[in-house]
Amino acid sequence: MRNVLYVPLDDRPVNLDDVIKLGQASGLNLITPLAADIRNRLDSVAEASGSQLIGTSAPTFGKPEDIRQFILSHASSVQGFIISIDMLVYGGLIGSRRLRTSGGGTYPHYDSGTADLLDVIREIKQLYPNKPIYVLDTIMRLATTTYVEGLSYNAYTESRSLMGIARKKYTDFNDILNGYNISSDGTELGDTVHFNKTHYYNTRQHKFKTNHYVLDSLVCQGYIDFLAVGVDDANKEGVQINEIRFVENYIDRYLGGCEGQNPNRAIILPDADGLGHSLVARMANQLHREGRKTQISVQYFGPHGSTIINNYEYMTVHQNILRHIDVVGGQCVTSTPNIEILAITDETQVSSAVSRIHANGTNFVATVVMDFTGKGSANPTVTEGLLDSQYTGRLLGYSAWNTAGNLMGISLGMGQARYAFMVSETSASELNMAVNAHGSLLFKRFLKDYYYKRLAVVDVRSYSRTPSNIRYDNLQASFADQNMRLFNTESAYQQVFTILRDQMQIHQTTLAGRNAFLIGAPTPTCNVKQIKGALWTLSEYDSASLVYDNPDFIWWRAFEITLNPKVTLQ
Repeated sequence: MRNVLYVPLDDRPVNLDDVIKLGQASGLNLITPLAADIRNRLDSVAEASGSQLIGTSAPTFGKPEDIRQFILSHASSVQGFIISIDMLVYGGLIGSRRLRTSGGGTYPHYDSGTADLLDVIREIKQLYPNKPIYVLDTIMRLATTTYVEGLSYNAYTESRSLMGIARKKYTDFNDILNGYNISSDGTELGDTVHFNKTHYYNTRQHKFKTNHYVLDSLVCQGYIDFLAVGVDDANKEGVQINEIRFVENYIDRYLGGCEGQNPNRAIILPDADGLGHSLVARMANQLHREGRKTQISVQYFGPHGSTIINNYEYMTVHQNILRHIDVVGGQCVTSTPNIEILAITDETQVSSAVSRIHANGTNFVATVVMDFTGKGSANPTVTEGLLDSQYTGRLLGYSAWNTAGNLMGISLGMGQARYAFMVSETSASELNMAVNAHGSLLFKRFLKDYYYKRLAVVDVRSYSRTPSNIRYDNLQASFADQNMRLFNTESAYQQVFTILRDQMQIHQTTLAGRNAFLIGAPTPTCNVKQIKGALWTLSEYDSASLVYDNPDFIWWRAFEITLNPKVTLQ
């Protein structure tokens, strides 16, 4: 396996556990910082007066200086780097949104401490010029983070609404920094109730200066080989748009881009939590195939992606798929692909999509499935159709998780990383370890995206939101599952774990028996272990298990769980 240093966006499973597993599935050993150094958590203390909640406090962020030292300490022993700017500078994604009393000084001398952290990238590139350095950065989202440093859900909704209002168009960097509060008609926007708007704009200013520094001092100077800029929880208009256009213009003017993108140097797109998968895929393709472009096609089952702009996006589904193809190191083609993406945009077309999966399995065409119909989780009609097919167990990638950009990054990242490994690896032991990792990750995607996010979460939320299980009389019931450790009674908090773990044991057994896997059946389903031209070597699904206490509410909320099933093949 190739050693790759990986600094994640944060420690949620989508950015850490799943990305590490994807590395194992593609012949990469991801070396990550200590758990304590990348730990991110919501507020852990509630202030109350009797049964009345007053506020929350005491979140946890990563440790940037420790991250910097980690990078330096391991630079000599790895063959490549994947680094999150948000973790390196701010201690993670939620840390990058912390409200600030100052936006920093005048760019580029806006913050010497931040510059010192960022310049570790320059240092390692100078020491190891031939090792690829891939970086993920984010354009700050519109909304504040709920239940971090006392910010409530009301602050979230107020900030997302206000920051989604169209702004006056600016192209100059300083004009953008100073024009956050100017609406499209040139008037100042009003005051806020639930969050400090001035401090919010300070945060945007600091983050945008960091975006610029990364482009100007690191990418443009050749210290970063590839930059993926994810626009976190985006919108078609609002305070992000001038920042997005500035980055696109910079890529065109200084990085040789066209229409705001350069597939060889920098891409900006709607995504954040899928970028770890995507850059692991690009790294696998670089280390295993010397960066040769994988030919990738897209087939829609339902409306064409060029006609759809999803919530939390600012470009069409098709544009975003094309940008994700760029990030993973692929090239979009219309015929004879190495990988075919099946993009399901209408649940009534699932039978046609499944027929295509069958045909691709028969004809040895590597396939990735993206389910856009569930709006944050797997659509039951689509998923049941997929799980009825034995060829689904051969998919190189699949996701229905969260935003459209997220599921693109996850599924295509899986597909490209896996393909790059399978067409190049010859060691039997490496191939066997990798197919077990891929089988586990594919199994997890269905177990989490469907069986948890669509089914089990209903019972978790229902129990958490039951009034008798809530500590505070003035807390709206629908907020209880957003920080169950603080808002549910101790006995109720323990019970939601029992509900989660009992449910996931049942669902794990059910999933193992579906046609997509047929674990324990006389003729189990197969996964792809190796690709040699038109010849595929297959492995049969043999076992699936889930440690009872493995499912966990890592951030104390129902939205996200830790879930690590183990699948073996033979």
